[in-house]
Amino acid sequence: MAADEAPLEEQVTYDEAGGVAWITINAPDQGNALTMSRRDRLTELFQQASASLAVRAVVLTAAGDRHFCTGAALGGPRTAPPDRPEGAPERAVGDAARLIREGWQRLVSSILDCEKPVVAAVNGTAAGGGAQLVLACDLVVMADTARFIEVFVRRGIMPDAGGAYLLPRLVGLHKAKELMFLGEDVPAGEALRIGIANRVVPAAELIVEVEALASRLAEAPTRALAMTKWLLNRSFESDRRTAFEEEAFAQELVNGTDDAREGMAAFVERRAPAFRGW
Repeated sequence: MAADEAPLEEQVTYDEAGGVAWITINAPDQGNALTMSRRDRLTELFQQASASLAVRAVVLTAAGDRHFCTGAALGGPRTAPPDRPEGAPERAVGDAARLIREGWQRLVSSILDCEKPVVAAVNGTAAGGGAQLVLACDLVVMADTARFIEVFVRRGIMPDAGGAYLLPRLVGLHKAKELMFLGEDVPAGEALRIGIANRVVPAAELIVEVEALASRLAEAPTRALAMTKWLLNRSFESDRRTAFEEEAFAQELVNGTDDAREGMAAFVERRAPAFRGW
């Protein structure tokens, strides 16, 4: 059975274990490319994980050993909006912008706005929109056989899915221009060197490494991590005064959590804290 003929729940799977939600793109015969339905399911799953008190960390990965995600699945059916009057064109100005806002931008935002730390376990090529998924994650572990490609220029189009916003913040403006202007393959080792990846491990050890990292995050004070993520993501848009005010606001919220009280009690009692995530 082809991947797109399987139930959607099998094309993008969701599992929880030990406080970690594992979201897996399962279409290896199609380069783990995202159809509109797969894309929207990913968005919904990140929103679900963000809201769940049972989830304290999230892993995004993919099936197979060749591709993490090769971006949008091309060649699918295109349907005009149902409210087009008779004689109107199938495609009008505004349609493409609306499609990207409600599709890939919404998906990338669901990762950036997820209240839990998100780890990308990059098992293979991350290209196009798949590359931007990597950039949106909080921590990135790549197999040594994986590649990162801002492939858009090869297709005659410009980057989307938030890439032009995210990439310069990780690698600097000039390096981002090089990657996006030339569209060259970036091997895992180079991705580590320039700041796209946090760790590179042998492919056979990828899941073990990510499991250990995600478990460590799941044992941390979840609300403190959520507010830390929020502050860090805001840092490039904030002036100093705003950043300091938001820091004080976030600290006020976090100090009122059960985990903060547990952390202080554990310090006084000279024992390891047992955080619960709220």
